[in-house]
Amino acid sequence: MVFAGDCMGPRARRSQMSPVAGALLCGVAFWAVPAVSAQVFTVGMKTATADVTTEFHPTRVELPKEPLDVKGRQELIRDLESEQGFAHRELPLGVGLQLIANGNMSPSDQEYKRMLYEKGQSAAAGDRVEITNLQFRGDRIIIDFNGGPYAKHRFLSHISLNDMPLAQEGPIATGCRVTLVFEGGVPEVTAAEVKALLDPVVDFRAKSSAEAYADTLPPKVREAVAAHEILVGMNRRMVLASMGEPKTKEREHTSESDPDSPIYEEWIYGDPPQPIQFVRFKNGQVARLEIAAIGKPIEVHDKNEIGGEPEPTLQARTIVNGDPQITADGDRNGAAAPTLRKPGEVLDTIENVPGMGKVKMPADQTPTQTPAQPAQTSGQAQPSPTPAQNPPASAPDASKTQQLASTR
Repeated sequence: MVFAGDCMGPRARRSQMSPVAGALLCGVAFWAVPAVSAQVFTVGMKTATADVTTEFHPTRVELPKEPLDVKGRQELIRDLESEQGFAHRELPLGVGLQLIANGNMSPSDQEYKRMLYEKGQSAAAGDRVEITNLQFRGDRIIIDFNGGPYAKHRFLSHISLNDMPLAQEGPIATGCRVTLVFEGGVPEVTAAEVKALLDPVVDFRAKSSAEAYADTLPPKVREAVAAHEILVGMNRRMVLASMGEPKTKEREHTSESDPDSPIYEEWIYGDPPQPIQFVRFKNGQVARLEIAAIGKPIEVHDKNEIGGEPEPTLQARTIVNGDPQITADGDRNGAAAPTLRKPGEVLDTIENVPGMGKVKMPADQTPTQTPAQPAQTSGQAQPSPTPAQNPPASAPDASKTQQLASTR
């Protein structure tokens, strides 16, 4: 059993449970929990690294013959530390990336993708990176970006007073280390020459993040980005690099009558009288482009224009508890909704439970008394009724007065 989030990192800890106890616990859990059907989707290396750039062009920098001395090292540290650039490609987390001066990069191609998949990504193509440390070892210069591959260890974190450590552990390392190797030893290079040798990995020329990202794209896409055009097959980041943020973003269902239909996102660029572009995304890529210009028919692009295999998508649909299952032909009544009742069990209702029913309020049974009317003789007018006159509240009761007199 593995705890603490990252199952592959150094923080992962194993429980102290014995194998026998673990087997018994697994057996009890297996028989106690009913079988539940589930779908498991695994993202493999091919899917996770589909957009990774593996194209590499070695540099051609003329290097001096003299070896690097102490003064040259100090100048490199002073001129290179805290320098910022933009990643030309995805940089893996940790150590292992080696670049030969005016040569190839190791690892390359599939091994480079495997390193990214196993270790993770420190910086994406076009992200800003910073040199944080330099080390000189014989025939190589070790360069750390974004804090390096190791977190700074603080010995005070092992000392505590009243169970309170004197210092907290620092943040987890998220940097990258690039080793620049020179054949025959490190020559008397300058900071500008080191930046030129690192160009296949990091671009130190002054530019924006979008421009640095555009340099990592294929030639056809790079030309479209430079011309501020949109091609079917671009992802969101490519569109942003080409056109910037859209004026309007809309998200709607493909079918207005079906709330479970897929959702598409549409970006709108332009204002009249300029042409208006409607960019529709599906699975993170441009699936349809409509260009509406005044006096011209609507221009529609729905074919992939950048080439390459389409990005694999996860075929899944979120089902909320209680939703009826939909059959292949779209019938919503194909399966009953989930229930906790046993087979044949009847839900208790007012109709099938004896003694249960609606509460009935009894009607008022008090009879209303009406005064008797005197008999009327023919030819005699009926006197109008007069309201009963109550005795004044101050008049004493006659019976109570006689009882009082007898007692005296």
